[in-house]
Amino acid sequence: MLKFSQIDMPLSYDDKQLKDYIAQKLGIKPENITDLALLKKSVDARKKNDVHFSLTVCFKLSSKRAETVLLRRSKKLSPYTPPTYAPPKHGQLNKRPVVVGFGPAGMFAALYLAQCGVRPIVLERGEDADTRAMRVKQFCEKGILCEESNVQFGEGGAGTFSDGKLTTGVNDPLNFTVFTELVRHGAPEEIMYSSKPHIGTDNLRRVVKNIRADIINMGADVIFGARLSAIDAADGRICSACYVKDGEEHRIATDHIILACGHSARDVFSLMRENNIAMEQKNFSVGLRIEHTRTELDRSMYGEFYTHPALKAADYKLAVHLPDGRGVYSFCMCPGGTVIASSSEKDTIVTNGMSLFSRDGENSNSALLVSVTPKDLGGDDIFAGINFQRDIERAAYKAAGGGYIAPVTLVGDFLARRNSTAFGSIKPTYHPGTAFVRPEEYLPEFACEALRYALPEFAEKISCFSDPDAVLTGPETRSSSPIRILRDGTLQSISVRGLYPCGEGAGYAGGIVTAAIDGIKCAMAVMGR
Repeated sequence: MLKFSQIDMPLSYDDKQLKDYIAQKLGIKPENITDLALLKKSVDARKKNDVHFSLTVCFKLSSKRAETVLLRRSKKLSPYTPPTYAPPKHGQLNKRPVVVGFGPAGMFAALYLAQCGVRPIVLERGEDADTRAMRVKQFCEKGILCEESNVQFGEGGAGTFSDGKLTTGVNDPLNFTVFTELVRHGAPEEIMYSSKPHIGTDNLRRVVKNIRADIINMGADVIFGARLSAIDAADGRICSACYVKDGEEHRIATDHIILACGHSARDVFSLMRENNIAMEQKNFSVGLRIEHTRTELDRSMYGEFYTHPALKAADYKLAVHLPDGRGVYSFCMCPGGTVIASSSEKDTIVTNGMSLFSRDGENSNSALLVSVTPKDLGGDDIFAGINFQRDIERAAYKAAGGGYIAPVTLVGDFLARRNSTAFGSIKPTYHPGTAFVRPEEYLPEFACEALRYALPEFAEKISCFSDPDAVLTGPETRSSSPIRILRDGTLQSISVRGLYPCGEGAGYAGGIVTAAIDGIKCAMAVMGR
């Protein structure tokens, strides 16, 4: 099989045009090309007067000899062997393993262990995806927060209420495993070849339910409303896990706990400290969400092609370094999406972004984050980062007047250091409501100044960033964990054997795919692989 890279095709191309193009470029007949398939598809919008697709494809020819001859002719051709995936082989454990958390890391860890036939027990403090969606809707519409089941906690983790973005810079063979399992459980097949794959929160809810059903069918147990309350060890090794459900505590005898609790399970970090589990401070970020209209962003990115039906809502990835070395960058960009209320503690404001698969909402939004290092925290207390986040979240709640109303300002007013008094052409999508508040009332000064430096820099790259009516909603504080639970080369805690800190919350991942990969690797370690 052959791989052909860097194929430029017009936005309106079809399969026949693609095959004819390949045949003409290689000097062969179109009918000699078989099994033509997309490996990668991206939009090239570097020149606004020539927006087109860039493709990588694979195909077969009528004979191996013909493929060998063509390989000598073209530098854009290379041999290609399609990757294959098979579920892991069965194994044995003395006791059933416990997986704490059912976000991407915990879910894929549990799936791997279930496929191995060892019947994991999953403890998820939140609720199933459908019930959780009702809780989130109730919070956004009425400001009624359930602290145990919300955007942060519940089936699928925080990623279930996001864009479902699957872009990753990690080149790992397990990428293919993760994507294959997602498609097998209902994700759109286009994620296998899209250069910027996403599932959308609507598809994610269905996918995570399908994965859960598959895990249970293989003999696992998934227990919702189960909050980890204790871990026990004997002779330096895990011997049991305790959880509370409906006010009653339960104990599970186990030799292995995969701790995939997510970055917002602050009580779990307290539990780790009580058990003398080694942790350290790590870098994290805080900032605001920026909203533009989808139409204006599309126009900025695609020029005159912005209405072409083959183009989906535009996205972007931006970063700038300040003279002092601090970074400001976009994160979790949600084309055609909404800014969603994401608090998990009472009397706090936390924001996140969310998109449906169609990405057809009126606005597009992204977090604009400022890096925070342990040096900014003023001490070596392991909880200094969490306290830093919490102080911002509480200050934002108070500054906006309570009731989970989010503080907002306009870009033009923010840059001019004045209060906003009325919205312009862009209206915020956050519910249950917003109030005009200067970010200085809840964000640290260095974060505000870093954002003021970055916004004009971003405007030089994307024209709509110069729009003074763009809305800034804050705060965004939960992009990553401020704590890392230390583990060694066996992926076990350096403090106790049999405990596997896992995923984004433990400090070892930065998105859905990397968290899922880390979950699989921890499950493989449990199985001695």
